[in-house]
Amino acid sequence: MKMLLAVAVCLLIPLSLLKAQQSSNQQKKQSCNCANECPMHNGHSHGTGAATTMEERGEQGMGFSQTATTHHFFIKSDGGVIQVEANDPKDVTNRDNIRMHLSHIAQAFANGDFDIPMFVHDTVPPGVPEMKRLRDKIKYSNIETPTGGRVVITTADSESLTAIHKFLRFQIKEHNTGDPTEIRQ
Repeated sequence: MKMLLAVAVCLLIPLSLLKAQQSSNQQKKQSCNCANECPMHNGHSHGTGAATTMEERGEQGMGFSQTATTHHFFIKSDGGVIQVEANDPKDVTNRDNIRMHLSHIAQAFANGDFDIPMFVHDTVPPGVPEMKRLRDKIKYSNIETPTGGRVVITTADSESLTAIHKFLRFQIKEHNTGDPTEIRQ
């Protein structure tokens, strides 16, 4: 029972706490109090470097494994795509968590709320201020895929398009996806 409680404590962080954790993480690196009972302990308490720290915040903010999933960001002539897939087609837990997260992200972005990417990257990503200001000119659609999902971002406004492309290029670089940084159809 104690182990189950420790696992639950390590894995469940309400979205309402993300802002508080972002502020706290900026001041000092948080350490895990879960000892070795947490199945993610080695990944989140012993990693080093900016990429590992971003993955830790990603798991907290997105609610799914960053190592068992793959992110892609595609730049399109009318906007772009954020796509996340579970690496294992049989991994329904991460698939379902991806779908839940992307549904939330599409709605949050449409409302001008970019708190999760700001938390994950520990900075305001390029393009976000403009995307917030121009949110009425940008459309976000959530689409499920067999192993995850995607958020399709579209606009007919040139200033919004520039902001979307800045945001997606930043994501490509930060997540080291290797996706093209130029417009692809």
